[in-house]
Amino acid sequence: MGLAALWLLAGLLAVRQAAAVLRLPPDERLTDLETWIGDHGVLHVSGSLYDGDSFTGTPFSGLVLKPLTRAAEQSLGVAWTFGTLLLVVVLGLVVARSLPGPVSRRTSLIAAPLAISLLVLSLPVRNTFTLGQTSIIPVLLVVLTVLPRTSGRQAGVLIGVAAALQPALLLFAVVLWLIGRRRAAALAGATFAVCTALAWAAMPHDSWTYWGHHIGGFGLGAPADSLANQSLHGLLLRIGLEGPMELALLTVLAVAVAVIGLRRAVRYAADGQLLLAAAITGSVALAVSPTSWLHQQLWILLAVVGRVGRRGSDRLVWPVLVVLAMTLNRTALLPDIEILGHIGYNAPLLAALAAACLVPFLSRTSPRWDDPEPTPVAEPARSRFAWLSLLRILKRPLSRPNLMLELVLIRVGYFAYSWIRGHAPDERSVAEGHGHQVLTLEGWLHIDIEHWFNAIVADTGWLKDFMNWYYSTFHFLIPLSLLGWLYLRRPATYRWARTPLAFATLLALVGFWLYPLAPPRLMGLGYVDTAHGPQDLNNPDFGALTKLSNQYAAMPSLHVGWSLWCGVVIAIVAPYVWAKVLGILYPLLTTAVIVGTANHYVLDAIGGAVIVTAGFALQYVFLGVGRRPHEEAPPLSATMGAAVARARGLVPGLVRQRSGQHDDAEPAEKTRSGAGDSPEKGAGARVERHDQRV
Repeated sequence: MGLAALWLLAGLLAVRQAAAVLRLPPDERLTDLETWIGDHGVLHVSGSLYDGDSFTGTPFSGLVLKPLTRAAEQSLGVAWTFGTLLLVVVLGLVVARSLPGPVSRRTSLIAAPLAISLLVLSLPVRNTFTLGQTSIIPVLLVVLTVLPRTSGRQAGVLIGVAAALQPALLLFAVVLWLIGRRRAAALAGATFAVCTALAWAAMPHDSWTYWGHHIGGFGLGAPADSLANQSLHGLLLRIGLEGPMELALLTVLAVAVAVIGLRRAVRYAADGQLLLAAAITGSVALAVSPTSWLHQQLWILLAVVGRVGRRGSDRLVWPVLVVLAMTLNRTALLPDIEILGHIGYNAPLLAALAAACLVPFLSRTSPRWDDPEPTPVAEPARSRFAWLSLLRILKRPLSRPNLMLELVLIRVGYFAYSWIRGHAPDERSVAEGHGHQVLTLEGWLHIDIEHWFNAIVADTGWLKDFMNWYYSTFHFLIPLSLLGWLYLRRPATYRWARTPLAFATLLALVGFWLYPLAPPRLMGLGYVDTAHGPQDLNNPDFGALTKLSNQYAAMPSLHVGWSLWCGVVIAIVAPYVWAKVLGILYPLLTTAVIVGTANHYVLDAIGGAVIVTAGFALQYVFLGVGRRPHEEAPPLSATMGAAVARARGLVPGLVRQRSGQHDDAEPAEKTRSGAGDSPEKGAGARVERHDQRV
């Protein structure tokens, strides 16, 4: 069933991508094909391929594309789109077939649908679909060479043709030479030369323009300093270097990256990891090329096949980072902070450099290749009900999760939360109608205190200032601080506590989507927005926050939900009574603040409490986990045990026994028996046995 679900997911993603392209207006899809099929395309006018600024390929690719693009012209891009989709599927199948062995049966079954899904989701493939590019073809040609039954002659021809389409891929011929397959390397060079010569004979003017004037592609297409160019050349231009200094530094960096990366590729090829070696070589080619546009960056994604980390819990860090870098945009990866923004803007290049030069991929001869250090786990929990838990096959990890992976997932999760909240229905009339429903229900329940309490806060200066500061600060500060403390001091409890928090946040997003609700401050009923003053409800951009988030996402209140989660966790794990009391008071104070500042209704607070309760309940239903796990106390060290013994005057014989040396005057049998010993010696034996048990 899982395998069928994976194949279904891969098919749905592939069909969705094709549909996303085909439903675009004709003038917005396959825009790079307009170089060929447009009114001023190559098929319609005579002249150079490079007269415009769209075509950036080699003359040989232009020679090959001329007959192919006629099909795209005749079928308005349908055949081109499905042909590209077919190439992606074939590439996914080849990648799954090329995984370094030995491969388990489960891995071999899920590899193909998983590879196809990741390829379709990746930005390079999506960009290729939209633009009508052919960048998948060179990748597929090279990856075919790592199949077990590909001969040296076939590998040489395939790499030569790929290099004729993208000259930087001649680095693969260098790798073939370095690993001892010199005939294949020479054949690759000869194939490249023949293809280039054919293009030169057919289009001499274009060939001179590409190879002579532009020196292999320099200056073609968009400006080289644009963010779309993820190469070292583009990075240096973006940081302000230009002229001879930039070219000199580029030469040094390119040579260093090429030497380091190709040596690593040779090492992993000799180790039998041919697909990883190809991914590293392709990443080197991206970094040292004058231009590496988005549709050419598929090599980075293939680097996920490398295994990294000694611990089993660390194995997912590198694949997750690569997949996120190649599927999400900059704003999803990192917050909008200046120094982090530069990292996000250059994430593909940084990932390529890391794959080529930095990441310590494991060798197949490493003892940790198939046997990573295990992660301590708890057996599936058993509840009082026979039908629980629903996911009883899962074993809960008890160790501290990888920090980098945790931070990345938190960031991406928060971006998804912000995106869904911002795109939830926000029609004003519907949201205000729901607001009147809430006020009517609260009046029937006699809990409609919002207007009265908001008036008190608005008229009390110090109270208003305190609540405004509290509302804007504590909502993120307390939960993040608590998560950080749990991660450092209570790793098993951290895993237990974050799951219901995630469930509660997901349920809140469902509430935002299904029940858009105008908060009191936006109802126009006399409530005072203590933070932003009166609102002009006739202006679509009323309020200072409307450009940041959906202002109609009020039910349930996540301020109360998250604060209640904090209160429950603090009350459970805090070692002191005063800390437990503060934890209990925190959600109550938060409820007062959200009502006093006119940001929520009382029923919103109740909704926040409901989703947190449901979060803990869902964890119990799915995992059978109700109570928090018991944190194992760290064992006492030998030094600590000796210090305790000295403090009690119990040193004789104890330290020597711990080091394996026994006192000749007191045989070990006599010490263990305890019969006839002095009280001090008996106590020493008890302390020793207790220390050993701990």
